[in-house]
Amino acid sequence: MSGSTDRPRILLTGADGQLGWELRRCFSTLGDVTCTVGPAKTSPRLPAETLDLSDHAGIRRMMADVKPQIVLNAAAYTAVDRAEDEVDLAAAINGIAPGVLAREADRYNAWLVHYSTDYVFDGTLGRPYRPSDKPSPANAYGETKLQGEEAIRAIGRRHFILRTSWLYGARGNNFLRTILQLVDARRALTIVDDQYGAPTWARNVAEVTAQIMGQGRAMGEDWLRERCGTYHVTASGQCSWYEFARDIVAAYLGEDYGPGVKPIKSDEYPTKAKRPPASLLDCSTLTKNFGLALEDWSNSLARVMEEVASAKLT
Repeated sequence: MSGSTDRPRILLTGADGQLGWELRRCFSTLGDVTCTVGPAKTSPRLPAETLDLSDHAGIRRMMADVKPQIVLNAAAYTAVDRAEDEVDLAAAINGIAPGVLAREADRYNAWLVHYSTDYVFDGTLGRPYRPSDKPSPANAYGETKLQGEEAIRAIGRRHFILRTSWLYGARGNNFLRTILQLVDARRALTIVDDQYGAPTWARNVAEVTAQIMGQGRAMGEDWLRERCGTYHVTASGQCSWYEFARDIVAAYLGEDYGPGVKPIKSDEYPTKAKRPPASLLDCSTLTKNFGLALEDWSNSLARVMEEVASAKLT
């Protein structure tokens, strides 16, 4: 890996999602990327293979076809409330498939980068969670994501598990896009104000991934293997969902929003899946081992809203 000028073969799952789009953007200059999307996804502007992560034999066939040197697993079952009723499907995609990818990555001596979530914690610790803290999921989605992590650790020799939180961007399905749609429809907003986290721009996570793999390419396999494991990758700072929504609306309109943005308590907005009240993640290990840190969430939001305003979406 060290000093090589060859372009690595890269397999990217979930290429049409918000994180997948940004990963494709970052890694297309670093290697030859084979993009895959789920069977229910269609994107005529994105040349991609279909890969159903619940079809574990299909994963093995795809890995055999591509023989990648890097696997970026940005695909997941992310319907948090629906996962309470579709546990088997969520487990197949979030829990079992990562282990299959890890085993196949080992077969081809590939690096696996897998993305996980703050929801592997219940949010009651009282301080930001470190990667070494014991997970304690509060819902089925978090439990299945934890199963995926454990499967990778049990199998994979070359892996990075990157936990992030409150992921958003100008593309895809996410909280920011939902708020903008509601504002365009002139809907009144009632947003919970007692759940805290760090809104994290998908582009920043993709860039950190590229920087990690770029450092490894420069320093060599042994250097990178010494640093493999689980890392937290979130924006700096914190806010509530209400504060996040309020700032989105202010940046979008630049004026008071007539229908209003109202803070409410979680018990006023019951959901099938329990959410962690404070799912902040400690990212200091990322800084220690790679010299990397994400900017404050408010700075990232300002940049995303500039992109939304200029309509530079492709």
